[in-house]
Amino acid sequence: MRLSVKNILLNVDWVFVVLVSLLIITGTIAVYSATHTAGIATNVYFGKQILFAIAGMIIMLGVAFIPQAFIKRFAWLAYALSLLLLVMVSVMGNSGYGAERWLSFAGINIQPSELAKIATILAVARYVSLPRVRMDNAKHLLIVITIISVPLILIIQQPDLGTALVFIAIIVPILFWAGLNWFYILILMAPAITAVASFHKLALFMWIALLLLILFFARRTFWTSLGVLILHGFVGFITPFLWSQLKPYQQQRILTFLSPEADPYGAGYQIIQSKVAIGSGGLWGKGFLDGTQSQLKFLPAQHTDFIFSVIGEEWGFFGILAVLAVFLILLIYMVNLATLVRSAFASISIIGFGTILMFHIFVNVGMTVGLVPVTGLPLPFISYGGSFLLVTMLMMGLTLNFSINRYER
Repeated sequence: MRLSVKNILLNVDWVFVVLVSLLIITGTIAVYSATHTAGIATNVYFGKQILFAIAGMIIMLGVAFIPQAFIKRFAWLAYALSLLLLVMVSVMGNSGYGAERWLSFAGINIQPSELAKIATILAVARYVSLPRVRMDNAKHLLIVITIISVPLILIIQQPDLGTALVFIAIIVPILFWAGLNWFYILILMAPAITAVASFHKLALFMWIALLLLILFFARRTFWTSLGVLILHGFVGFITPFLWSQLKPYQQQRILTFLSPEADPYGAGYQIIQSKVAIGSGGLWGKGFLDGTQSQLKFLPAQHTDFIFSVIGEEWGFFGILAVLAVFLILLIYMVNLATLVRSAFASISIIGFGTILMFHIFVNVGMTVGLVPVTGLPLPFISYGGSFLLVTMLMMGLTLNFSINRYER
């Protein structure tokens, strides 16, 4: 047993561990700065984040020692448990910021939607990796979409729109990696464009015309083309109704994204202050603990959703560039690892985990500079918060496990 552990340690992907560790260290430093108050000896948030980071590292390294075959067998059970927890949220969940997202057990808060991300990816990877499953088979494709849609619907009902978008984001990359034909990928992606275009008649008309050309040159059957057009017609018709069903604070976030200056002291305050903080950092930043927007507490949620603004103000353009470079290297490393592992289950899981990280990074950074609406998605490894950090480290632990067992089928 001792020899086995030694061999595992020798096979640990230390490059991967170092990349994750760099981001964890960056996050703890940023949390300290974002929650620092002059004249106060202790920083409660920083202390908790240190504990979360240590626990996360233990989880990551601990999961790396679990047999991959056990993880594969456990996938369906994990998925079922995650659905049960999501149902429990709707019955006995704790409300926060307009949504029921938490379960409390013995004083410990659990966010089932975060665990559901991992469980859903493992369940999809488990099904897709079955010998007879083919993504060009309509039945198999429908089953995969259903596996993702069930937790998605439960999360939308909370309502937690930000997390729901993560589930939507993982569909295309996973199916593409599993070998889905480009035409079906287009069919899955196109309704999102139709939904956006449905608010402008000319844009909707032009998009439908372009879709007709694509169907013509793709040489699809009449019934296939008709089905696609009916689908898009339905999406275009129902989108305005779905908009009216959004909570007022959800509508306000989208409208504020389009024009934050329209309400500079209300809904647009966060985005405006975030832009000021990042812009004032210049090339090299104002220095650690010397940011005015962050240290004077002008920036709301600066230790959670808008912590990237603190980094931009204090570390400047080159600091931002360094952090984004580490993220990019980690994502590229994960994609490369997905091509190296022999197990289809492991490969698809890694792509799923990488997609979650990429989507969180894109949305979080984008909302701090006003490129996407504020959704409440934290920045992986960086933002303060125990649940998300521990779940992220669990994903990294599974990825590390697959790296160690890369030659196992």
